[in-house]
Amino acid sequence: MSSTTVQDPAPSALLQPGRNCWRQEHAGRFKLLIDAADYFRALRLALLNARRSVYILGWDIDSRTVLVPGINDDGMPPQLGDLLHALVERQPDLHIHVLNWDYAMLYALEREWMMARKPGRPRNKRLHFRTDARHPVGASHHQKIVVIDDKLAFVGGLDLTRCRWDTPEHLPEHPLRRDPDDKPYAPFHDVQAMVDGDAARALGELARRRWSLAGYAERRPLMQAALALPSEDPWPQGFEPDLRDLQVGISRTEPAYEGRPGVFEVRELYLDAIAAARQHLFFENQYFTSNVLSEAIGARLREPEGPEVAVISPQTQSGWLEQATMGALRARIHHRLKSALDEQGQEADARYQMYCPHLPGLEDGSCLNVHSKVFTMDDRMISVGSANMSNRSMAFDTECNLTIEVQGDAAKQEEIRNAIALMRNRLLAEHLGVAPADVQAALQREHGLHAAIASLRQPERRELRPMDPRLIPELDALTQDNAVFDPERPISPDEIVDAYVPRSARKPVPRRMVGLGVLAVALVVFALAWRFTPLREWINLSSLIALARSVDKMPFTPAIVIAAFVVAGMLMVPITVLIAVAGVVFGPVNGGLYATAGVGLSALLGFGLGHWLGHDALRDMLGPRINNLSRRFAQRGIAAMAVVRLLPIAPFTVVNVVAGASHLGMRDYLLGTLIGMLPGIVLTVVFSHNLAEAIRHPSMQTVLILVGVTAALMLMAFGLQKLLKPRDGKKSVKPAAKSRDSAFGRPVTEQPRKVQPTTPSSDDGMARLNTEHGVEARQA
Repeated sequence: MSSTTVQDPAPSALLQPGRNCWRQEHAGRFKLLIDAADYFRALRLALLNARRSVYILGWDIDSRTVLVPGINDDGMPPQLGDLLHALVERQPDLHIHVLNWDYAMLYALEREWMMARKPGRPRNKRLHFRTDARHPVGASHHQKIVVIDDKLAFVGGLDLTRCRWDTPEHLPEHPLRRDPDDKPYAPFHDVQAMVDGDAARALGELARRRWSLAGYAERRPLMQAALALPSEDPWPQGFEPDLRDLQVGISRTEPAYEGRPGVFEVRELYLDAIAAARQHLFFENQYFTSNVLSEAIGARLREPEGPEVAVISPQTQSGWLEQATMGALRARIHHRLKSALDEQGQEADARYQMYCPHLPGLEDGSCLNVHSKVFTMDDRMISVGSANMSNRSMAFDTECNLTIEVQGDAAKQEEIRNAIALMRNRLLAEHLGVAPADVQAALQREHGLHAAIASLRQPERRELRPMDPRLIPELDALTQDNAVFDPERPISPDEIVDAYVPRSARKPVPRRMVGLGVLAVALVVFALAWRFTPLREWINLSSLIALARSVDKMPFTPAIVIAAFVVAGMLMVPITVLIAVAGVVFGPVNGGLYATAGVGLSALLGFGLGHWLGHDALRDMLGPRINNLSRRFAQRGIAAMAVVRLLPIAPFTVVNVVAGASHLGMRDYLLGTLIGMLPGIVLTVVFSHNLAEAIRHPSMQTVLILVGVTAALMLMAFGLQKLLKPRDGKKSVKPAAKSRDSAFGRPVTEQPRKVQPTTPSSDDGMARLNTEHGVEARQA
């Protein structure tokens, strides 16, 4: 039975084509596939049944992905790229179209290069691999769709790429959970939906339209004639549908581009569901940074009889950049929601809570990496797709969601209501380490979503732990606006200049643009050399130590070492490695002096480069938003700079250049840099020197010194953790009613619910800073 305590025997339809969905289409079968082990296995079986056409759309696609790790008994190659080639060789009428996002260079070293041209593999004209760059600068193609023969389709959050495969058990260590380089990766959770019938045919139309909009011609009469031919049912055996004979809504996000108006159906779907909820809203999502969604949820929390809201999200965002941007934005929204009921004298905890799925056995008590994009409203609606709860997924990137709601006569309504409840309970049960029936029983017994979760929690075992994302004031000050990190719509540079930048500030910057171009080309060349030449082997700790020892015997050693710091720092060589080398080769005193002088000079040069390149360029591109941020940064001067160096939240060279382009004075910059880096320099050179001595000449003295320095490093890390520990949510965030940028007072970005179509210029100047892929996990 459903957990809903108040059932509407004839609920009004929430899905409205043209408003919150593109179309509603009939599906003979619908199946929720939880985690990639199920999805990848179902997909492989379905691909083996393909006869006429396959469309694969993704944010990231890696041909080395093994869909079913282990032994396959179907006689086909295990890797995705080889499998696709084998399929077109086996089926003479089969055409396969693969459309991958034409990714930003930020991800160049993380993705597979020359995917379509594997050495030694013949080219097949019926296997078409293309990249999609037809979107506003700064946006991305983010749909994850596979359509087979227009008879079966998959939609959700899973890309066919590395580091995605996992089972619902999410074991801390799994022998089959390894990337293409045979390296293990952390547990990973995501959700995909499988659908057939007219819904699959409509998704085939959507995929062909995206292929065409990406700029690639298609022999449509021939393709449509091929699809009209009879073919086998591609539905994979062994996957029993969750529902049969129902209507499925297809919702999209598309940014305005090249004269086409924007499409915001996913955003309207979320808003309508939030407004219509009676008992509870359940979200499982990688991100939670959307202003418009947080405003809508906050409004429901302020209602005396509003619904419960549960958000399941990863404990930490992946990588320093993602944590310092999207993580900070999520923490800000979370604390606003926690204080949404303050004016009524109620605690928001009773009706709103964020959770992370805890897995025993992970290092440092880490939580499961949640990458899914799924939500339910009461027992009346479930939606699965690619859209994150972020501004860019609501209006900026291309997205696609599938939605089911209660429909039909009374018997059909009850069937769908029970199926929706079961799918939600399966998700909760996986995270809580119990059976779906236990979740259903707890919901009926406790009469509340949060109470049910609390009753099923098992300390020291799999559980959903309440989470309060850290709101660090220093990071919050450095991430004042999500216009750059999580934009809500395409931004034209001409629009920004006309709206914000006074004519007196519009200085020509051709020389700076040339300088930026040269710098970008140099970094790309260095990245290519690092990946495809022995440079990676030359520039490592052992090679740097050997080189430094040879320098030690030369005249003018200090000048050479300091110059090496400057050059290596500008080439993005990790500064900590250089400091460690100095400690090993030159000892704690000389090594510390060399490192301090080299770091200071490298920082000064980077600051000067940023000042020369960025002052007018950043102002002309982003207007007063960057100016205001720079002024806030300058007001906190030395302290802010020291915090950035202590964390650090960005690579050394990046901080140097950005600081130079800000309003920060050189004196504060240098003092903050020295204050922030001196403790680390001293401890690093002493530690590295004594580590080398303990290895070369082991003695009680060297071992004791090494232990002492190690303890100092641990104490320093502990002290930083205490220093940067977020304050109480009520103190660190201004009351919603009084905050100028409150999500529940005046919106941070005053964007109307209906975004008016805009036509961005072809040279949009907003560089993409989407951080869905972290440094290691690389998810989208």
